[in-house]
Formats: sequence, C-alpha cells, structure tokens
Amino acid sequence: MRIGITCYPTHGGSGVVATELGKLLAERGHEIHFITYDMPFRLGRFHQNIRYHGVEANRYAVFKYPPYDLALASRMAQVAKAHQLDLLHVHYAVPHAIAAVLAKQMIGDQLKVVTTLHGTDITVLGEDPSLRDVICFGIQKSDAVTAVSESLAKQTRDLFCVDRHIERIYNFVDTRVYYPRDVSYLRSKYIDPDEKLLLHISNFRPVKRPEDVIAIFARVQEKIPCRLLLVGEGPEMPKIIERVEELGLTSKVIFLGKQDEVSQLISLADLLLLPSEKESFGLVALEAMACGVPAISSNAGGLPEVIEHGRTGFLSEAGDVEGMAQYAICLLQDDSLYQAFAQAGIERVKTTFSGEQIAAQYEAVYDRVIRNKTGGSHE
Repeated sequence: MRIGITCYPTHGGSGVVATELGKLLAERGHEIHFITYDMPFRLGRFHQNIRYHGVEANRYAVFKYPPYDLALASRMAQVAKAHQLDLLHVHYAVPHAIAAVLAKQMIGDQLKVVTTLHGTDITVLGEDPSLRDVICFGIQKSDAVTAVSESLAKQTRDLFCVDRHIERIYNFVDTRVYYPRDVSYLRSKYIDPDEKLLLHISNFRPVKRPEDVIAIFARVQEKIPCRLLLVGEGPEMPKIIERVEELGLTSKVIFLGKQDEVSQLISLADLLLLPSEKESFGLVALEAMACGVPAISSNAGGLPEVIEHGRTGFLSEAGDVEGMAQYAICLLQDDSLYQAFAQAGIERVKTTFSGEQIAAQYEAVYDRVIRNKTGGSHE
C-alpha cells in the first residue's frame, strides 16, 4: 500500500507513535509518505520506502495568521495525486483530519482517510465550543477512526455523541529499542550503589501533576535511600525547582531537561512515577514496562489498560500521593516482588503491545477502508 502519514513532528506521544508506525510499515513493504511541517524528530536516518514532504504556509499581508490547515490540505492532495496514495493516515483530529477530508474531496473518493485519536485532541480541544463541531465533522467524514485506548474511544463517543465505530488500537513500542539494558556503568554516575532511582518523564504541565511526583519522592526517600531523575521541560518546572529547594531535596533530584532518546534513561531507573490527572494511554509507562521498570501511576484514562494493577505496576486515584508512595516503598523493599513485576511487564509488552501486532491491526483497517468495507472488532 501507498500511505500518507501526517502527525505533529515534534516531541509528544502522538508524533512518536505515528513516526514509529510509519517506519514499521515501511519495513513491512509499504510505501510511506510523511506529510508534515517539519521532519519528524524520530525519523532520523534514511529509511527505505519512506519519503518526507514538507508543508509551508505562506504569509500574505491579507492573512492575520498563516493558513496552515489549507496549506496542509493542498500538500496532501499534491502528494496523493503525484504518488497515487491509497490513503492518508492522520494522527490528531485537528487540523489533520479536517485537512485530510478536504484533500480527499479535492482528489476523489478513491483516496481514503484514517484518523487516529490520541487524547488531547478530544479531552482538551473537544471541550472548546469553537472546535467541537469541526472535530466532530472530521471524525464523521473519516473512512475509519481509531483511538489509542478503550477509555478514549468511549470518551469520544460520549463527548461528541457520535454513533460511528471507533476501533481501539493500542500504542506500541519497538522492543529493539526499549528493552532491559545493563546500564550499571551509567547508574554509578547518578546514584550510589545502595540507592534506588525513581524516574518521571513528561512535558511538566499541570495535567501531569509533577508536584505530586515531588511529594511521592519526598515520602519514599524518608524510608529508602534513593534519588529522583526528572526528564523533560514545561511550564510547571519553575514550581518544581522551587518545591525541591523548599523540601531540602536539591542534592537528591537530578534535572536532565528534554531528551530525544530516553530508552537508556528509562533502563537506569528502578521505578517510573506517573501520577497524571489525565492520560489517554500513557506511552511512557509502556516504554518503562518494556525496559523492565514497573510504574507507580494514577488510574486515569487509559492507564489501567496499560498497567495491570498488582502485576506490572500499582495504580492509585489521582492525587493520592500517600498511597503511591506506599506502593513504591513496597516494591523497592521486596526484591522478589519487584522482579516478578518487572518480568510481567516485559511479557505484557510482548503479548499485547508489540509493534508487529499493532502494525497488523492497522493494516487490517487500511485494507478494510480501501475495499470499502465498514465495521470491525475491538479485539
């Protein structure tokens, strides 16, 4: 198949998954065309069967803002026509689904549109009255719609009152990149031999509840020698730095800022802390599981679909820092329990979230829409 993929090319779960999916589909023999305003940061080196097509929104004096959505639709149509694409797979409802629907109208019904919903396009933008109708339009006019968790699929149906089929296809990780590594030589750079290392990776926005991360760590380090590794940047970071200083934890918290490649950093850790208020899937929890690192998490959104409570990690209500701290202490003090959790997480990734399995599910969706079939299973 000849497939166009549009995503946000910068850091973020939707762009990561879309790029990794494109690379995997190219390995499986499909011709992949990325159509975005910049090279996806995970694309990197040359890949056979992959091409990149940039989108540039021209600035004219008559426009107050550059019309990116129109430029994207036009570029999608150009690429689809020039390379005879079978379908456009767009990640994120706005503006990507809307642009793809417009491109289809320009090209003809032979060009199909598959839209994957990742979370904030529904949970945040969907609550904006000025965008509700256009998001609903993009969903209804797509030939197929997928969501990265059952929780997100249900939330979409409830919020937009759509009765169309939304197929749940989970995110995945490339186990050739995310796997348990021997990084003892690196751990010695961050912690002493008798210490444990806790990890938090996010965009440090309020919805991620990074202050809860500090509160959990403060409780854990009172019982167990440990340090906290913080990866990422965001608007809450100044508050976090201030809170760390207030608690006298400056020497125990390591700030690494934004990092492109996190697989080795995850392998450094003993536990991942993910106390988010909202999380449509929780890709970082899946990446941690693949590396043999259990997660202590909230039970928000799609996280219970990723983390099996009491088997691959522990879940608590969002805001329950005391409960999360106790779960962390429980795991870190019991080596046999910890090893059981770590191994169960690795196995769960292989059986439920493998790249080959997820790619095959998307291929089935593509085949169905190209053949003008509808419906499908959530299995």
